[in-house]
Amino acid sequence: MSEIIGITMGDPAGVGPEISVKALAEMSPEDRTRTRIYGNRATLEAAKAAIGADVDLEGAVVDLPVEGAPLPWGKLSPVAGDAAFRFIEAAVRDAEAGRIGCIVTAPINKEALNLAGHHYDGHTGMLRSLTGSQAAYMLLASERLKVIHVSTHVSLQDAIRRATTERVLATIRAGHAHLQRIGYASPRIAVAGINPHCGENGLFGTEDDDQIAPAVAQARAEGIDVQGPISADTVFHRAYSGAFDLVVAQYHDQGHIPIKLVAFDTAVNVSVELPIDRTSVDHGTAFDIAGKGIADHGNMNSAIAYARKLVAGKKVNA
Repeated sequence: MSEIIGITMGDPAGVGPEISVKALAEMSPEDRTRTRIYGNRATLEAAKAAIGADVDLEGAVVDLPVEGAPLPWGKLSPVAGDAAFRFIEAAVRDAEAGRIGCIVTAPINKEALNLAGHHYDGHTGMLRSLTGSQAAYMLLASERLKVIHVSTHVSLQDAIRRATTERVLATIRAGHAHLQRIGYASPRIAVAGINPHCGENGLFGTEDDDQIAPAVAQARAEGIDVQGPISADTVFHRAYSGAFDLVVAQYHDQGHIPIKLVAFDTAVNVSVELPIDRTSVDHGTAFDIAGKGIADHGNMNSAIAYARKLVAGKKVNA
């Protein structure tokens, strides 16, 4: 596997260019030679000026054209949305060809993406489509809490419908395999319930008994150390306190809220079960501060560190 990581610049009008350049500027010379930014050189030079960075971009950028670049900071546009898609597409093709070992994505704007005719719910769906994958799961990783999601960018009604035995079981398997890959010999997994108190024996719904419990039983029969369903109002605290290595969340907010509470600036978004490796920052384009040079790149540094450990085959603790 190539040790080069490819950072996709994200929406050219957002903070992605700034945090990409900030991260590059802080790298050791050795790490810079193992990094490529898939983006637009003119935009990255503008970001460099905005943050006052002293870093040579020559040789570090896979330069892709953007009409009118650099675009105005903080302005939603289909031009920016299309550019963000093309940066990702180029990185995916290089990852598939083995030219880079992992993709690290800066934030995209879903509205701009869709205005440009690229109809995806976000990075994960786009990467699944580009790679022809049947499934991909969003895992949010921090030092003390890791969460994988049964569903993400769908309505709550759809999320409940998607919490089938088959899908919950597939998510448990995916999380288990990923944690084994990053160094956990026998991951301890908890599965969150979908209803208050896991339905209280049917008083508040039967999905936990009818759909989630059978998935847990099947996973246990396969030798996976998994418990559940466990009431969502306690399971994340228990995992954060060390009882579990991973929580299977049933829907977007159930998993995102606890992670953002305890690791807002450091959590890494990891795509699981794609044929390529991908990590990401866990924040948006922040149009309100784009171009001001004040965007915090700590989350980008965390995503890059996770990516480097993935390509090196080392245990990942965050």
